[in-house]
Amino acid sequence: MPELTVILKEGEHRIPFVPGQSLRDILDTTDVRVRSGCRGMGACGLCRVRIEAGKVGEPTPNEQVHLGSTQLAQGIRLACQVMAEQDLQIVLLAPAPESDWRSLPDGGRQRVKRSAPFSLKGMPQQVENPYGVAVDLGTTHINLSLYELSGGQCLGDRYGLNPQMDFGSDVMTRLVAASESPEQGRTLGRQVVKAIGEGLLDIATREGINLQQVVRLILVGNTAMLALLSGRNYGLLLQPSHWMSAIDCLPTDTESWAESWDIHPQARIEVIPPLGGFVGSDLLAGVVATGLTENGGGSLFIDFGTNSEIALWDGEVLWVTSAAGGPAFEGSGISCGLPVAPGAIYRVSLQDGALDYAIIAGSEPHGLCGSGLVDLIANLIRSGTLSNMGRFTPTVPKEGFALVRDNRDIVLTKRDVDVFQRAKAAIGVGIEVLLAQAGMGGKDLRRICVGGAFGRFLDVANAQEIGLLPMIQPDLVELCGNTALAGCEDMLLSPVVVERLKRLGNEARVINLSQCLDFDDIFFENLYLQPNREK
Repeated sequence: MPELTVILKEGEHRIPFVPGQSLRDILDTTDVRVRSGCRGMGACGLCRVRIEAGKVGEPTPNEQVHLGSTQLAQGIRLACQVMAEQDLQIVLLAPAPESDWRSLPDGGRQRVKRSAPFSLKGMPQQVENPYGVAVDLGTTHINLSLYELSGGQCLGDRYGLNPQMDFGSDVMTRLVAASESPEQGRTLGRQVVKAIGEGLLDIATREGINLQQVVRLILVGNTAMLALLSGRNYGLLLQPSHWMSAIDCLPTDTESWAESWDIHPQARIEVIPPLGGFVGSDLLAGVVATGLTENGGGSLFIDFGTNSEIALWDGEVLWVTSAAGGPAFEGSGISCGLPVAPGAIYRVSLQDGALDYAIIAGSEPHGLCGSGLVDLIANLIRSGTLSNMGRFTPTVPKEGFALVRDNRDIVLTKRDVDVFQRAKAAIGVGIEVLLAQAGMGGKDLRRICVGGAFGRFLDVANAQEIGLLPMIQPDLVELCGNTALAGCEDMLLSPVVVERLKRLGNEARVINLSQCLDFDDIFFENLYLQPNREK
């Protein structure tokens, strides 16, 4: 994969990229963005860079207008007009102000294909060119995208950390915090409302968009996040007696949200309700986005996250459950962990007896994201440094295995391995229980769809080798990226998809893993870091 090297005062910043993207789009997925204000159309002339090394195409007419012959001769170009095809080295002449929000990477991103004409029924009619927003409210990240509704064009997308992380990295910790006092519960809700507004503002300022043209917003999420956002019935999720029932967590008043976000005051804001217990509307959105139920049985969908959700289509029934995998898949709860972000090690490989690694958008490693953690564990087992029970050999120091010794040491501890094993085992229980409910075994699986940021860089073979995924042919495993957001975008643009989702919700069967009599035995069996036994 080619690399874009950005020369900064503090050193070089290396960004691997897929050829065919503009320099602006590549930079926007990192924390070294360039100024912009015209959706990358070359109209504002702000995104100026200097090409230091590497070949690029001839200047476009927009560049000739904004730059002139002298600047072009000096290698100065507009980042949005330069398509990157090979290794390049650049200097940012107009760096953007720092922001907590980044553009969603195109790699593995599913773009929406509209299945029916969009209808503005029930929405403000006086807006000439209406926009819509899709929001995926996750435990760790908030993802959102803004669409031009009449033509279905995506005008911008962003992701950022959920600020509720201040109250805990997992859903149960946040639910307990919200239940401690009404004011604390309101604070958790206000944090998310404010964060969504900041993400929308970032899109508006960088893409030159008037948010008053937003007439529709659809939001999906796991049950706990929806309940904390609306401030309704989150306490019920702390009671096991409600883990099978539907939780009424829809907001009663969204007008204040529209005002806070500076969108059209009459915008239609729709929060898609969860299925039941901890199975949220993000799972249904993923099922829709992957077309899980559109073919024969044997299709499994796993949306990895802090609150991992699993769906199995047996050809007639959609079996669903949630697994408390914890934040390990998203880089939290691990001493050397990091979310999928610049500086995260996302790939680890064994080369000639030594471990090598690749970093997201950076030259200095800051930690391991979920896929990097899977790779590292798989390679340590392969080399004999770690046993399938999760124990290091005596040659490894007591503090753990050091992948990086530098200004910032990256050390995998025994506790880190334990946390990952428990997260993996929780997923394993979910898969086995759903298969048993459907009267199926792993040998009956014909398709596995992996959702979530965790799956974007996942090495399928390594995941199977340590028992994270069932042992089917690797080419039958699809890495689908953010399926929750993709499904939400589908709903935003097509009333047909909304009806399909509601129908799926009515037909799905929610399984509560805590009521599984063999839970402890299955959990213990899945703690081993080895391929799953075929059943």
